[in-house]
Amino acid sequence: MKDYKCIIFDCDGVLVDSEPLGNGVLVEMANEQGATIDLDYAYRHFKGGSYQSVHDHIEKLVGKKLPTEFEPEYRRRSFEAFTNHLKPVEGIEDVLKNLKIPFCVASSGPRTKIRHNLRIAGLIKYFESNIFSCYDVGKWKPEPDVFLHAAETMGFLPKECLVVEDTPIGLKAAKNGGFDVYGYADEHSYSLFAKEATGVFTHMDQLKLMLSRKTS
Repeated sequence: MKDYKCIIFDCDGVLVDSEPLGNGVLVEMANEQGATIDLDYAYRHFKGGSYQSVHDHIEKLVGKKLPTEFEPEYRRRSFEAFTNHLKPVEGIEDVLKNLKIPFCVASSGPRTKIRHNLRIAGLIKYFESNIFSCYDVGKWKPEPDVFLHAAETMGFLPKECLVVEDTPIGLKAAKNGGFDVYGYADEHSYSLFAKEATGVFTHMDQLKLMLSRKTS
């Protein structure tokens, strides 16, 4: 059995339950521009993507350029939603408290957003300075750069690390970097994770058990 020396967590959807909030804001704002989408559509097409990829997707949907204030307004509304409603993913704190090896977070969002979300969810104490952003390296998933940067900074090789992700884009990024990946699956992603990931789980209690067998 392979023992890992470091765990790299994605943030949104793995540590903090931000996907319903962030995607809900995107649905609301896209529909204000003429789209007719729902949260299920956003999960299938937006989840795990960079802001720019989502922006471009919405422009194609509505057949026009989005107003210049669209991004700052999205940032404002999502910040407000996270501040008022964000919670940790159920069971994740128990996972973190029981880890005996180094771990960190590597996410697509700006570093300030990651820190803010972890603070609101009560998880910042587990990460402190071990926070890595795609904005640090100027590359976004499915490019592996943020995971490679996190692993190198933490002092480990990709083969010594395990990435925990909840999106197909994140899965691809980790695999592109030579990492093993555990996939936190929902009804949309389970079959893909079961086929492509190193391991798959649907609840953090399962992840806790899986990690207890794979870390030292």
